Amino acid sequence: MRNYVLLVVTFMLLAHCKLAKGPDDVSSVSNKNWDLVWEDSFDDSVLDTTKWNVIKRNTADWGNYMSDHPDCIILKDGKLYLRGIVNLDRPEDTAKYLTGGVNTKGKFAFQYGKVEIHAKLESAKGAWPAMWMLADKPKYGAYPRNGEIDLMEHLNYENKIYQTVHSYYTLELKQKKNLQYYATTEVNTEEYNTYGLEWYPDKLMFTLNGKNTFTYPRIKDVDPSQWPFDQPFYIMIDQQLGGSWVGKVDPDDLPVQMIVDWVRVYREK
Repeated sequence: MRNYVLLVVTFMLLAHCKLAKGPDDVSSVSNKNWDLVWEDSFDDSVLDTTKWNVIKRNTADWGNYMSDHPDCIILKDGKLYLRGIVNLDRPEDTAKYLTGGVNTKGKFAFQYGKVEIHAKLESAKGAWPAMWMLADKPKYGAYPRNGEIDLMEHLNYENKIYQTVHSYYTLELKQKKNLQYYATTEVNTEEYNTYGLEWYPDKLMFTLNGKNTFTYPRIKDVDPSQWPFDQPFYIMIDQQLGGSWVGKVDPDDLPVQMIVDWVRVYREK
C-alpha cells in the first residue's frame, strides 16, 4: 500500500510538471539536444554585414522591387524591420514599390540542424513576406535542381502560412501528388511567432512555435532530384510585394513590414 501511494504521488508530480510547461519551454518537436552555432538578435543600430547581405533587385517574381533604400531595412530597439513601401523617389528608381530583404549567401550556410526565426508579420493586399533557404554553392546545376526550402510564406490578409519544398522533382517532373510537398497552418499574424525547420539527412521537419506542422521525407526508388537537400543552404528573409501568386498590390495598404526579433541556427549535439 505504501509503495502504491508513493507511485501515485510520483505520477501526479510528473503530470503536474508536464502540464505546467508553457510554449516557451519547448523549442523543438523532436526533443533533441541542440548547440547554438549562429544567431543574430539585431541589437546594433545597423545591419551586421559580416552576417547579412542586402538582397538586390532581380528578375524573379518575388524580386521585382528589392531595394537597399534605407526606409526598407531598419534596425531599431533590437528588431529588424523589413518593409514594403510606395516609392517616392521615382527620379532615382522608377519602380512603383520598394521592398527590403536580407540573406546570408557567402557568409553563413549550414547543412542539417535546426533554424528558427522569431518574427511578427503585417498584412496588406499584395504583401508576400517570406523566410526561405537556397543552396549556397549549387552542386546539381541551375535552379530548381538544388531545391528550395520555404520556412514561411504569407499572402495578403490570410490567417495561415505556407511551408513548402520545391525541387526539380516537384517543379519540372511535376511529382506533386505522391508525396506531400507543402502544408498550410493557421497563425495569428498579430503576434510574434517562431517559424522553424529541423533538417536531417532523411527528412525536413517544418515547425511553428516548436510544433511540427508537416514532414517532408527522403524517399527511395524515385528520381534522385527528389532530395537535393544534402548540401549547405543559406538563409533568406524578405518582405516581398506583388507577383503572380500573391496578386496586385494596393498602395493604400502600404507601408507593410515584417519585424524580425531573432534568427538562430543549431546543430544537434
